[in-house]
Amino acid sequence: MSTGRPAQGATGGDPADGTTPDEITDQVNEPGLAVAAVARRLGVAPATLRTWDRRYGLGPSEHSAGAHRRYSSDDVARLMVMRRLALEGVAPVDAARAALAVDLTTTSSEQLEDELRETIAHVDEESQRHGRRGDLPLAEAPRRLVGLDGDSQGEGSLAPRPTVEGDADTSAGAAAAQVSSLPTGPRSLRGAEPEAPDTDPGQQRPALRLAAPVDSTVTSIDVIDAVLRGNVAATERLLALDVDEDPAQWWLTLVEPTLRKLAARTVLAKPGEAPEMLLASATLKVIADFIRAREEKTAQETGVRSPHPSQMKKIVLLFAAADDAQPLAMHALAAALVSQGVTARIVTGPANAHRALELVTMVRPVATVLVTSLSRPELGIVHALHETHPELSVFVGLSSDDAAADLPQSRFVSRVRSFQGLLHEVLAVAV
Repeated sequence: MSTGRPAQGATGGDPADGTTPDEITDQVNEPGLAVAAVARRLGVAPATLRTWDRRYGLGPSEHSAGAHRRYSSDDVARLMVMRRLALEGVAPVDAARAALAVDLTTTSSEQLEDELRETIAHVDEESQRHGRRGDLPLAEAPRRLVGLDGDSQGEGSLAPRPTVEGDADTSAGAAAAQVSSLPTGPRSLRGAEPEAPDTDPGQQRPALRLAAPVDSTVTSIDVIDAVLRGNVAATERLLALDVDEDPAQWWLTLVEPTLRKLAARTVLAKPGEAPEMLLASATLKVIADFIRAREEKTAQETGVRSPHPSQMKKIVLLFAAADDAQPLAMHALAAALVSQGVTARIVTGPANAHRALELVTMVRPVATVLVTSLSRPELGIVHALHETHPELSVFVGLSSDDAAADLPQSRFVSRVRSFQGLLHEVLAVAV
């Protein structure tokens, strides 16, 4: 990241030699690559590779008489691991140990390269968003990584200070130290390792200025930063959902991508810290606040407070599958229904057919929805509801075709693959 541009072999190929992204994996896997070629693929300087070879044994293994040593495909795969962990802020010695220990018989070079691409893309996104912390107080903004402190190279510079080959490891240690000095909370394995330049150490690389305009748009990266600092208040503030906003759009564009990205991150959390649980809790709090605000607004406009569910008309009941923790998507779906004027209630407690039938008899819903995160959920509730109430609309959110084959064959039982599709189907019968 220290050069302010993505690795040539990780995001767009190398324009200098005509490499395209589709050709990267094949070229990396070709035997006998020279140090310059490997450096281009990984987006580091040749001097950095020589340092990793000398200090950690991550060097070329192929050698022929009268020729320089060459990097094999396994050598390059281990370097991908080293590069990714270095970008994530892991100490070089620990990153090297992990790279040497990786089992290449069970992990493909394509998988390793995909992980490196994702890490570089994340670091680049973080770099391009320098200054976009308008939603957080200044004291809560995390410290910038190496090359983003606006020091002697100019404010907003992404270029590192020039280093010589022997300084590469020291600079990496400084990057890891900066990550460890972030405000308290689960420690994210992110950071940046400045690379030793492949030019004269005395020559300064020109500073690369940020071209992206500064704005206050909240992104999933903003939310993840707050979560990894353990800052509940900041997380809730970033996720805040205005009473007139669309919960479906909020879920699809902010919350769901944030959940997915956080789940893919490796985090060193202290005992008692659970980033995913913090995010889930903040999401539920925001949804609950949204529902209360909607009810208050409706009461002010109509003068009618929310009645008991048994007295409501056109109510939709949402169930989770047995043995499935209540998916956040179910709460988001219910909020989206409420925003469209539909009364929605989530069934908590034991999820079984007997309890479901009791509730349906009492509430007389216009539709029921089963939301699950399982690939093969227990569908006993669906069968029981359809057998006793054959004309009750039952919607099941299922992405698995195999599980869908177990559903009752009826025009009143609908399998829906996506969140947006499920919302539209329910609204069609509830509004």
